[in-house]
Amino acid sequence: MKKIEAIIRRSKYRVVKEALHDKGVTFFSYWDVTGVGNEQKGSVYRGVSYSTTDIQRRYLSIIVNDDFEEITIATILEAAKTGEVGDGKIFVSEVNEAYRIRTSEKGGVTLS
Repeated sequence: MKKIEAIIRRSKYRVVKEALHDKGVTFFSYWDVTGVGNEQKGSVYRGVSYSTTDIQRRYLSIIVNDDFEEITIATILEAAKTGEVGDGKIFVSEVNEAYRIRTSEKGGVTLS
């Protein structure tokens, strides 16, 4: 099993969620987060300068069986991309075990 963590633009969340559901990834957790990115030029709106170093993003945590890893990553990459600085990051790590509390099942079957 793999844990896929993605930090994406909030504005792309709905598109990413629908794309993941279309591919069969129907369960994940998410949080609204604030991060500090690379120093970028500040934005100016109506003559007022705003800092763009504190960035509002959405953090997704997705656990998938190994055979869904590449599909999940490709889906996020496609759906979250704008081509601009700040599109986000994806991190992948191993998950040693998973348990379904209700039935005490363990392993990959707990993800369905």
